[in-house]
Amino acid sequence: MHAHNAWGGSFDVPMDSADDDYSRNLDLDTAALQRLEETQQSWLLGPSEQKGKQYIDLGCIICSRRLFCNIAVAFIAATALAGLVVLIVKVIPHHQHPPPPEDDYTQALRKVLLFFNAQKSGALPKHNNISWRGNSGLKDGFMEKQNLVGGYYDAGDNIKFGFPGAFTITLLSWSVIEYHAKYEAIGELDHAKELIKWGTDYMLKTFNSSALSINEIWAQVGQGGPIATTTPNDHFCWERPEDMDYQRPAFSCGQCSDLAAEMAAALASASIVFKGNEAYSQKLVEGAKVLFDFSRRSRGRYSQSISDASLFYNSSGYYDEYVWGGAWMFYATGNSSYLQLVTTRGISKRAGAGGGGPNFGVFDWDNKLAGAQVLLTRLHLFLSPGYPYEDVLKSYYNGTNIMMCSYLPVYHSFNRTAGGLIELNHGKPSPLQYAASSSFLAAVYADYLTAADIPGWNCGPTFYASQALRNFSRSQINYILGDNPMKMSYVVGYGKNYPKQVHHRASSIPGGKSSHGCTPGYTYRDSKLPNPHLLIGAMVAGPNAKDHFQDVRVNYNYTEPTIAGNAALAAALVALSGGDSRGVDTSSIFATIPPIYPASPPPPAPWMP
Repeated sequence: MHAHNAWGGSFDVPMDSADDDYSRNLDLDTAALQRLEETQQSWLLGPSEQKGKQYIDLGCIICSRRLFCNIAVAFIAATALAGLVVLIVKVIPHHQHPPPPEDDYTQALRKVLLFFNAQKSGALPKHNNISWRGNSGLKDGFMEKQNLVGGYYDAGDNIKFGFPGAFTITLLSWSVIEYHAKYEAIGELDHAKELIKWGTDYMLKTFNSSALSINEIWAQVGQGGPIATTTPNDHFCWERPEDMDYQRPAFSCGQCSDLAAEMAAALASASIVFKGNEAYSQKLVEGAKVLFDFSRRSRGRYSQSISDASLFYNSSGYYDEYVWGGAWMFYATGNSSYLQLVTTRGISKRAGAGGGGPNFGVFDWDNKLAGAQVLLTRLHLFLSPGYPYEDVLKSYYNGTNIMMCSYLPVYHSFNRTAGGLIELNHGKPSPLQYAASSSFLAAVYADYLTAADIPGWNCGPTFYASQALRNFSRSQINYILGDNPMKMSYVVGYGKNYPKQVHHRASSIPGGKSSHGCTPGYTYRDSKLPNPHLLIGAMVAGPNAKDHFQDVRVNYNYTEPTIAGNAALAAALVALSGGDSRGVDTSSIFATIPPIYPASPPPPAPWMP
């Protein structure tokens, strides 16, 4: 039955057979389209609801939800386990490999530097680390209306000698300049620099360092002579520095070329040490200029002006100080006028550079030529300034080589004890300071040769490798540290067997005991008991020519230390420490020297038939 059409006719649409075929095809196409849409929805538009439960879309990949969860759980577990391991490592104690032990030279060096802390005069810093020392000499120079507070006591007495005191600072500064990295590696650089500054600060008080020209230097505080006096002074009295109650006069000089040039060397070398502190370094340079100018204007030996000094530190001349001080002035300023001075043949000859004489090769507070030759050989090896300086520099180089030959036992230039100690002071007392200073020169020269790629040097027709110098240096320092017939270390506090009765006022008087009154301290001086305070790092005077040593406080020829001797030992120790592969700093000493352009030598004389 068909529905009625109000407009007439039927709703049925007549279709022919072709239309039926089209309709069937359309039905098929619609079904295919439906399947295509499902496929697009699945792959292009997203997973079906069922697949969304089984897989996770990570953007670049689709992975199984179960696999993703397994990976996540494994990652979290691994992270937790790693954190637990780190916590256990940090919390539970565990063994670490200790650093390799320091060599003997480094261990001894630490102690030797500490000796200078015990020798300080003035208001001591809180970090001085010598519990039994206090403020002393706080009125030094007041009698003369000068402020001469500070500096170092020279030895076992309470005198401040300017000549060996300045040499001490020069030698310490030289060692820091050459072996800056070694001092820093063992943590002693700041200590060494503080010791140097303690000395230079005092030296700046001993002359008018702010003036352009001076006519006086304060050379000594305290008095030791005359010999066998009963007048209260620094030698007759046995008092701690903190208890000094006698008069301490100060002595000045107006003709003291040796002292002034040595002080100039000290300030000039220290200015290189403190080049990182521009203001202080420049202050030292300006003071050194004033002192060296004074040394050239007012000729004379300081010990001629100060009779008390001549009893203990008599100077033999001043031309060696001209070469020594002039070399340091050139390094500190770069001013070629100083180089011209030290390469003047007349000055070189009068300083003894031609060789010969009993003190050729001896380096100490009085004889500076040996050190000056090595110092100027450095210039020849590394800069070679050429004409007109090179001829005299070559003579210093040759002199250095001859000096090094004299240190070798095969040449018998100096006697040796049966135990192997070289006698540079010809059998006189206090031989160790001379052995220490020559050891430093040999070691530092060996390092110069190595840095310059020179394998050794010649002694006549015989060639020696630079290792021969290090062997010599070690033999002498090892003797000092205990490899000797007495089996005794001559450095207090180093090793198991060392001097106990050191000739030293401050360390021999018990703490809390007054030593006022000059002679009551004799009780402690003459005691047979060990010193109540350990003077750590003090190198004593040493044995006699037969290797025999008497540990007796009253005999200063055996048991008294000095700051100059200890400075030489410190320099030798740092040179030998750390092995042979760690040499000198080849460039820092030349920092202020401008480029040197050698002048043309004069033309040869015209030919004459």
